[in-house]
Amino acid sequence: MVTNEYLKNVLEKIIVAHTTLTKLEDRSGDLEIIKKEILKINGFFHVLINKMNAETFQSSDFLDLKTKFEYYLNNYSFEKEIETMAPLYSEDSNRLKNMRLKILESLTDKKLMDNIEYMIEKL
Repeated sequence: MVTNEYLKNVLEKIIVAHTTLTKLEDRSGDLEIIKKEILKINGFFHVLINKMNAETFQSSDFLDLKTKFEYYLNNYSFEKEIETMAPLYSEDSNRLKNMRLKILESLTDKKLMDNIEYMIEKL
């Protein structure tokens, strides 16, 4: 059974991964960190989508957040771009910065990160 504490813990891990992405300085080797953090975030979104259901979480806030996770996963995918970029531009700080900023921008689409923070406070 999914508890509020479990949900809060997973949401906090998403915030940590997001914070890691915001603090990167676009140096050599950061592409691997970007890849790792985006895979974590996507994985946490998948877990939460599978765990959050109307019977367990009846608040419309939870269901709205689940909808936003689904929207994100359906509309944003950076793994292929990262794999393409890795051999050619992994040392190019401008390209790293652009990729990182696009990922951060996607996470703020539809106020996703704001909603995650709100849910953490609510739990």
